Amino acid sequence: MGDIPLHAAIVHIPLGIAVAMPLVAIGLAVALARGLVDKRAWAVVVALQALVVLGGFAAMNTGETEEATVKRVVDKRFIHEHEERAEAFVYAAGVTLVLAASALVAGPRRIAMVAGVTAIGTVVSLALAVRTGEAGGELVFKHGAASAYATPKTE
Repeated sequence: MGDIPLHAAIVHIPLGIAVAMPLVAIGLAVALARGLVDKRAWAVVVALQALVVLGGFAAMNTGETEEATVKRVVDKRFIHEHEERAEAFVYAAGVTLVLAASALVAGPRRIAMVAGVTAIGTVVSLALAVRTGEAGGELVFKHGAASAYATPKTE
């Protein structure tokens, strides 16, 4: 990837999946409640939510690694705001993953309720993902974080 920081590539994985998760979770929750699919279909939600969490942790780790470089050009308070939002997103996604997994072991009378609560969790995670992405975008486009990686022009 050349001079592009790894964080910039990784962050789009959990954010992109988080965008799709409410649609997938709500759709499967409704299908479960109506008896249209077997409980095993919910494993798709668990797997995708696990990717959100794992991708989120990877993005946080790469962000931590690249923080020293970016701090040379961006005030620490803006970086800290982005970090705080990222942590809230990843932890909410983790709680949602636990909820999603618990639906797989829920009894037939409870699975629709647990799936519905999980779907709400994916909406909350999405809202936090958007806030995290917004703060990251501001670091790059408003506060010049990308300039920490720019190579000087030679003429």
